Amino acid sequence: MKNLYLLLFLFPLGIHANEKDHELLMATLYVQSSAEFYANSSTIYRAAQNNLDALLLNKNHTAALEQIENFSDKPPAIILDVDQTVLDNSAYQARVIEKETSYPDGWFDWAKEEKAEFMPGVFEFMQYAESKGVEIFFVTNRDLEIEKATINNYKALGYNSSTGEHILSRGENGWGSNKTSRRELIAKGYRIVMMFGDNFGDFVDMNENLLSPKERVETIKKYTKYWGTSWYMLANPMYGAWEGAIIDFNYNIPRKELVGMKFDALDPK
Repeated sequence: MKNLYLLLFLFPLGIHANEKDHELLMATLYVQSSAEFYANSSTIYRAAQNNLDALLLNKNHTAALEQIENFSDKPPAIILDVDQTVLDNSAYQARVIEKETSYPDGWFDWAKEEKAEFMPGVFEFMQYAESKGVEIFFVTNRDLEIEKATINNYKALGYNSSTGEHILSRGENGWGSNKTSRRELIAKGYRIVMMFGDNFGDFVDMNENLLSPKERVETIKKYTKYWGTSWYMLANPMYGAWEGAIIDFNYNIPRKELVGMKFDALDPK
């Protein structure tokens, strides 16, 4: 009990001294150290592999909301996000914690090192999909400047199929963060059978992603038929629109105030 009182004295209301001792530290450790994270990612890609054959046979199926008609005879394709969907960048988050900086400081430098590892299960899944004649595209909000580094990173990990045509980066062809137009482009030539991401915006238009936490949950429920069949969400506790929604997508608020907003968002029932 004495130790508990000491902790409460040092960290009142659970608010730690800085980010290094608080949120990102725990989230990054979960990604890097937990068997549970490994199992989660592996399970998602194994489940997708188990569902793929049936979706390939069902010519009336598409995973893309942007694909409405005349897609049955098109060759099949899969769309994946890159960061925390294909590549694990938790090492960059660890550097942010150690250096007490924040994104985007050091991000391009990290990407150009080409040292990210594959997320558990994704390499085997991509190999299986390609063995079935499926074209794989990566729709990413990585900047065009690091597209070549992304391809090199894939090659270093043994995946040699990806080219610049397969990676659709932010900043390319005037594309911004909204991925809708890039999915539309792929849908013109392919039947999109599956999509993968770590953010709701990897599946829907940005207008449905940048909402309040409650609105995002209600919106995501509209797409129940897709989840676990042709849409697969990877858990990312380190960052994402889920966090932005809690703080009204204002990352310029002072750190202490941000943490306070997150505590206010807790639901103790």
